[in-house]
Amino acid sequence: MQKGFQKSSIITAAMILTLNFLPLTGGHKASAHGGEPELVELKTALESTDAKIKSSFWSIFTNTVTIEKGDTVIKIKPDSNIANVNGKKVTLETAVTEKKDKLYVSHDFVNDVLPEPKQTFQVKKGKHPLDPLTPTEIETTIDVLKQSGKYKDSLRFTEITIKLPEKQKVWDWKMEGKKNDAFERKAEFIALDGKQVIEGEVDLSAKKLNSWNEIEDVHGMVILDDFAVVQNAIETSAEFAEALKKRNINDPKKVVSTPLTVGYFEGEDGLEHDKRLLKVVSYLNTGDGNFWAHPIENLVATVDLEKKEVIKIEDEGVIPVPMQLNAYDGRDYSEKVDVKPLNITEPEGKNYKITGNNISWNNWDFHLRLDTRVGPVLSTVTFKDKDKPRKIMYEGSLGGMIVPYGDPDVGWYFKSYLDAGDYGMGQLTAPLELGTDVPENAKLLDATIADNSGNPYTIKNAIAIFEQYAGPEYKHADLATFTEENQSRERRELVVRWVSTIGNYDYIFDWVLSQNGTIKIDVGASGIEAVKGVHSKTMHDETAKDDTKYGTLIDNNIVGTTHQHIYNFRLDLDVDGENNTLTEINPKVETNTEGGPRKSVMVTEQKTVTTEQEAIQKFDPSTIRLLSNYNKENKVGNPVSYQIIPFAGGTHPIAKGALFSEDDWLLNRVNFMDKQIWVTNYDPNERYPEGKYPNRSKTDTGLKQFTADNSSIENTDNVVWMTTGATHVARAEEWPMMPTEWVHAMLKPWNFFDRTPTLDLPKKNIEEQK
Repeated sequence: MQKGFQKSSIITAAMILTLNFLPLTGGHKASAHGGEPELVELKTALESTDAKIKSSFWSIFTNTVTIEKGDTVIKIKPDSNIANVNGKKVTLETAVTEKKDKLYVSHDFVNDVLPEPKQTFQVKKGKHPLDPLTPTEIETTIDVLKQSGKYKDSLRFTEITIKLPEKQKVWDWKMEGKKNDAFERKAEFIALDGKQVIEGEVDLSAKKLNSWNEIEDVHGMVILDDFAVVQNAIETSAEFAEALKKRNINDPKKVVSTPLTVGYFEGEDGLEHDKRLLKVVSYLNTGDGNFWAHPIENLVATVDLEKKEVIKIEDEGVIPVPMQLNAYDGRDYSEKVDVKPLNITEPEGKNYKITGNNISWNNWDFHLRLDTRVGPVLSTVTFKDKDKPRKIMYEGSLGGMIVPYGDPDVGWYFKSYLDAGDYGMGQLTAPLELGTDVPENAKLLDATIADNSGNPYTIKNAIAIFEQYAGPEYKHADLATFTEENQSRERRELVVRWVSTIGNYDYIFDWVLSQNGTIKIDVGASGIEAVKGVHSKTMHDETAKDDTKYGTLIDNNIVGTTHQHIYNFRLDLDVDGENNTLTEINPKVETNTEGGPRKSVMVTEQKTVTTEQEAIQKFDPSTIRLLSNYNKENKVGNPVSYQIIPFAGGTHPIAKGALFSEDDWLLNRVNFMDKQIWVTNYDPNERYPEGKYPNRSKTDTGLKQFTADNSSIENTDNVVWMTTGATHVARAEEWPMMPTEWVHAMLKPWNFFDRTPTLDLPKKNIEEQK
């Protein structure tokens, strides 16, 4: 486990404290009794191999033990005879047994799980100027800080990452073949010393501290150590214990705390702004595998993270804790659906290549890294057209996201999760499993980041790459000329998938590249809804009208509160070059003045947008928005462009704006959620739509501030910020587990090519292959 995590008993990476840690050390040989098979302690069984037991917050959350040997990842659970080996289930002859907080396995365990599957795909070595820090570089960063005299054992790091080199030099390296150009490797860090936020830079080659700046009047991210502080604070608070007793809860250790940021209300919430605080709403762990179904409603504690104690209790009255079984693992379904295998094979190998962190597929080429805050970053994205690579995007990533709730009650009014900016979604990456999280043909990639103590930490199976069938690319059978041969081609897509788990919600992010030059961004929300305990059992109860004012009754005594999931993507598009302009095309109806019987005609009105503030807009799906390069034309003279499409989709309404009044505190702090399109001049320091330090921020230090000077965006190097999302109105089918709900956005070539770019696809004949 990361050293920084060893000091905390953590149950989830984002929102929960552990209640039961599973020790895996020490041991003796267990004896067989009553005909039971002879067991050995897990640690002893692995001594003859180089396999290692890896603890992490994910292991603790799922009560799962992870074992790693090279590229093989094995997951086991106490009292189960199923092991998961690289995402595939393996049945053990003898179940894993837990005795006195130690795990025991049969003598055959190693033979059952350690034969490694053949690796049919190898990642070649390669370097790129945007490569993430290596474990050695992370360690060097900390060594330099120690030698500088600035380091303290109490320092906690929210970020240690590569300092990005100059954009133009990177493009020259990529496009002009200047592979011998040297790039200085530097690391940037953000650290917390108590509530003090510190930014700095380290020259990794010179092993020198370049800068150390203490930042005033901001609050840093929530870190994993804070979860342990919060859990201990509520367990040792006499006042909180008394509030629990009113609800017939006599053991605070059965309460699961969720540490939440407190927002900003200019003192109207009674909290001092300069203090490092978290609010805590809690759930009762009944042992049924889903504490989220047992909210302790109307009870909120505020914890001072420096004092490490509860400083305020808000108790708005007792609402009985819902106690019915709501397990989400299917335990109450004794018979499972019979599903026959669906196998995906690539008998001749994969169509993509991975060289270091660079990926090439079909005509696409791009660099991929994991950022601790926003997750995957696709960089230096090009598309080969007529054997010549053309620039499309310098960097594309999640910029930020927010999940605001609309309920004014004491346990809800402050809930507006800026998941990336407040908690760091990259740090909360969920390891992926073959066959469920991703198809069996996926290549799983590890990622190394720094933990809160500054130690390198490898997340196994952090990102997946896979190719998928996506329907017909095109089809035509020409009946008019009696052409018998059907002209259709298979569409393939390359998917980059990453998942981040933030407490109750799991967010799936797909970057999808198509052979025709389209880039899709799909975001799936799954996991468990945050629910509210209420008096009503059914909608026929007298209390139902009031209980469901801000949500939907989805189970007896449980309301799913209405909220929004809003995602903003930072897209540094360079369409065939850096000098781009926002173009608007608006279809409209006009009176026919050209003669003939028609009364009206369809026309399009086109204009260019010249300033940042003029570009800010809600997206109308009946219109067309392009980022155009007027310095480049296709063969008929149209400027080459990429279409910006921030559409949504799915069951729930499109989040076409924030559901808050203009004078609401949240909208004043987070403007990006109210508009779908923003365009700003490129500035390497403007990376987050909510600002660099959104925790308890008073005003918007992100896009509102970036566009305040209203700079020209005509024929300049621009960044597109595209917002999409949904308003989540709960429904019964999403409880207790939410089937993945997708929203979508898209970037599509618009006169970028001279003709259909996929005419070179071969015709596939399944019968001949048979």
